[in-house]
Amino acid sequence: MDLTVWNEKDKLYLKLGGDVDHHAVKDTRTKVDELIILNRPSTLIMDLSSIDFMDSSGLGFVLGRLRKMNDIKGKMLILDPTKRTEEMLKMAGADKLIKIIRSDDHSA
Repeated sequence: MDLTVWNEKDKLYLKLGGDVDHHAVKDTRTKVDELIILNRPSTLIMDLSSIDFMDSSGLGFVLGRLRKMNDIKGKMLILDPTKRTEEMLKMAGADKLIKIIRSDDHSA
């Protein structure tokens, strides 16, 4: 899994790419949680536009970061998920918990 992280004002951006599976999220989970605690962003924006594959561990990774953001009273958005990733999020009901936005939607 590829991970790119950057800050803009009070937002923390994560761009995930490649395969988001058990092996990939194992080390990334700790790193991202440390960044959330260190930066205490008001919003975590998780860009899922470059994911090739995501399994239930990837879904758990996404939901776990939502829990971490709730812990610090922040919010989380999912940006541009691939079609398959969005289908998985919707099947799990995650779209009811995390707002999904599109980069071409200027109202978000």
